[in-house]
Amino acid sequence: MEENKKEIHYAKTFREQLNLRVILLGMVGSAVISMSSMYVALRLGALPWPTIFVAILSMAILKLLRNTNVNEINVAHTGMSAGAMVAGGIAFTIPGIWMIQKDASVSFFYVLLIAVSGVLLGVMAVILMREYFIEQSGLPYPMGVASAQTVISGDEGGHKAKTLFSSLGIAALFTAIRDAFNLIPIAIVSTTLAAKNIPLGLYLSPMAFGIGYIIGPLFMSMWFLGSVLGNLIIVPLGTSMQWFPDVATANAFKSSLGIGMIIGGGVGILIKDIIPRAKSIFLPVFKGRGEKSINIKIFPIIAALVVAILTAYFKINIFLSIFVIIGVWVTVGMAAYVDGATGIDPLEIFGIIVLLIVRWISSFFSPLGIIPLFAVAGVVSVACGLAGDNFQDFKSGHILKTEPRAQFISELAGGLVGAFASAVALFVMHSVYGEMGPGTEMPAPQAFAVASMVKGLPSPNAFFIGLIAGLILYFFKFPSAIFGIGIYLPFIMSGTAFLGGITRIIIKKWFPKLEEDGTLVSSGFLGGEGVTGVLIALWKFFTEFRI
Repeated sequence: MEENKKEIHYAKTFREQLNLRVILLGMVGSAVISMSSMYVALRLGALPWPTIFVAILSMAILKLLRNTNVNEINVAHTGMSAGAMVAGGIAFTIPGIWMIQKDASVSFFYVLLIAVSGVLLGVMAVILMREYFIEQSGLPYPMGVASAQTVISGDEGGHKAKTLFSSLGIAALFTAIRDAFNLIPIAIVSTTLAAKNIPLGLYLSPMAFGIGYIIGPLFMSMWFLGSVLGNLIIVPLGTSMQWFPDVATANAFKSSLGIGMIIGGGVGILIKDIIPRAKSIFLPVFKGRGEKSINIKIFPIIAALVVAILTAYFKINIFLSIFVIIGVWVTVGMAAYVDGATGIDPLEIFGIIVLLIVRWISSFFSPLGIIPLFAVAGVVSVACGLAGDNFQDFKSGHILKTEPRAQFISELAGGLVGAFASAVALFVMHSVYGEMGPGTEMPAPQAFAVASMVKGLPSPNAFFIGLIAGLILYFFKFPSAIFGIGIYLPFIMSGTAFLGGITRIIIKKWFPKLEEDGTLVSSGFLGGEGVTGVLIALWKFFTEFRI
């Protein structure tokens, strides 16, 4: 035991935790992770935390540079992971504009401003709430604990890094053969069953498999059951029994039901988990308390800047803009609680909740158009994604005794770089793949849900059934939001992800020592396919090739 303690190197000074190489590493890593995450989010509609991935990546690189310590590694991976959920916040909202209006004029600057505004508000909220959620709430933050343990272990033999990078390389090679050279099909589907409206098949994707393994058997089972209900029961059975006049109507019912379940779960979070704890969570915010090492006078300046952006550029009434700021603080609290308890952050649901309230208020005097409403959803989702993800990193920092101020600076730098990289990646994907939404190569289910809230649901009755069911089920501790995602997504994606969850059960039961390696391999699968997918898209973009 004494020998293990000697292997742990802690920083002795603040400069050993935060320095130029850490900031640069966090920013470069954030750019890469952001672009990869954009691809994953648009293609699979899910984005597991990259916390373990970036912890090992930071550790491997800093050990090569020598003279590192656990706190420096922690600060580096805080910056790297910041960009991932900025990408998630954009991917889960903004593509919905093109789903409503294919030729909509969406500028790069529009997306960048949304991402930057969300980053600023998210970092501000984390500073205000870190003390309560990390030091007082007692929430487990499982991914944060796991990443801290990974860093403490030291990876003396480099086993973790070798496992991670080997799986990353395998996934990258597979993706290149499949997407660049078209030598492997994207999916295996039974044409006989497809003719009967039964879409049984598997998506040939290391990334989908890895997501299922990381999410784990419990939540993955709920996801899969939702997919079975939506894709193998509601659509084929409903069509054959003539509950629906055609397949298109059946699919509209299925999609609306899934969206309702997702939002019902989000409302359940607010009613059951946040409102009863509102005083403890939000009172420090309104009393102006934050981290002792941060000058809180900057918070009103940041809030005023974002209000100015929302008012001047997005043409949102100043009172509604102020409401959006308050909405961000409330929903970040929701994100922090849910993520701390389960490791899951349904960030687009929080964006939808604020969007619906803003839309309802604006209807009394000057209804907002599509562009401002998506800006609201995007800013809230980015802030909730950034905060939810980085609370895991701050949990690691609390365990490792990292100076919060160093993590805040790294989080801000990584988040801002991630904002730019995410905007670039989104426009590259849209240019190369064209249409996004149901039935395309980039289904972007969360963005479709946002679009449905703005445009109007294809099946309102199904939505309200799902909303009520999702709300009730959440009170019985049923993960209704995950179940709803399964209902919505194509079966081939859910089926492959389910195999990842089943694999984890098998490994945990018969090969428990390999379970952690399985997580590393799965993380590598996500990174390998995600990064390669982006590189292929960039190549097609710059060579003016269109799919």
